[in-house]
Amino acid sequence: MTREHKLESQRAARWLACDWRRALAAILCSLTCSLGTGVAGATGADDDESEPSDGRTCSASVNLLFRACGHETRDDYLVAQAKCLHLADPFKRSECKGQARAARREATRHCRALKDWRSAGCGVLGEGRYDPPFTPDLFDSDFRQLSNPNPYFPLGIGHRWEFRGGDEHNILEVTNETKNVEGVTCIVLRDLVYESGALKEATDDWYAAGRDGSTWYCGEEVKDYASFDGDRPQRPELVSRDGSFKHGVNGDKAGLIMPARPRAGQWYLEEFSLGNAEDVSEVVSVTYSYGNSAQLDQLVPRELALRLCNRDCVVTRNYSLLEPGIYAVKYYARGIGFFLETKPLAGQRLQLVACSFDTRCVALPGP
Repeated sequence: MTREHKLESQRAARWLACDWRRALAAILCSLTCSLGTGVAGATGADDDESEPSDGRTCSASVNLLFRACGHETRDDYLVAQAKCLHLADPFKRSECKGQARAARREATRHCRALKDWRSAGCGVLGEGRYDPPFTPDLFDSDFRQLSNPNPYFPLGIGHRWEFRGGDEHNILEVTNETKNVEGVTCIVLRDLVYESGALKEATDDWYAAGRDGSTWYCGEEVKDYASFDGDRPQRPELVSRDGSFKHGVNGDKAGLIMPARPRAGQWYLEEFSLGNAEDVSEVVSVTYSYGNSAQLDQLVPRELALRLCNRDCVVTRNYSLLEPGIYAVKYYARGIGFFLETKPLAGQRLQLVACSFDTRCVALPGP
């Protein structure tokens, strides 16, 4: 192992073993310390906010979102109380009101945890405004002839990946469809998720190919499904579109899904839809091979990594600013792209079992 690889492995180990634990401990502390605390300031005056005089735009945004969370908590509580009034049974009515109060307390704790989590995000992403340049001249429009294809996020038309893990079966395919997002041509990647054989999610993701080799996430149309016993025929029912967003709509903005030249320690927003979709990633390694880092090898299938990685795989740590304490680790192979996601806290993984465009995908090991 070269000195560079050793140093990167050491950095990854320190980050995984130390920094993340401190961040998680802070979140746990905030949850504990706020048990008896209301969302103070979250229901403040509704007057227009002035520009932050100290340039801390990110922190100012966090404070406004904290207040919005408090308003939403109060509104949900009042609606729940109104519903309780329509229960004729006095015992059920009292029980309903108690459940509403408990839900309000839990929501208050969650608002505080979100504020702390987002504030930590400002610490690594910076205090500046998030307003990336997004004009057609920065992106390719013909996905059959890309100027600078990203080797870690290939978008060849017809490319297909298949993943399995636990009860989940995931199929991704780059379609021959495009989406116009404020003049930028995005390719449509169809993402189908099945759980125990039943459709759970059907999403169209829209990606733009930067002329510099970067890949941008311009939006997604999410459809979540659920199946219910007793239905004849049993057909997945659309239950939610939460998480859908589109650059340029309601203040939403595109995010970077894979840098042109990823580097260890690099942080970036994958999507920017406040209160709806706020995913952040850090590049942990750009020279991953199995056996060089015990932390990064956690839950990684040895045979799969040995086949796809030769000190050239990219590893990212991904988390949502809407889910304090939850994170995933993603692995990308040159020429194939995303091939593994692990969730160490839950002991779960989702791994590539087939792809349609690379001989290394022939007879991949199963989960």
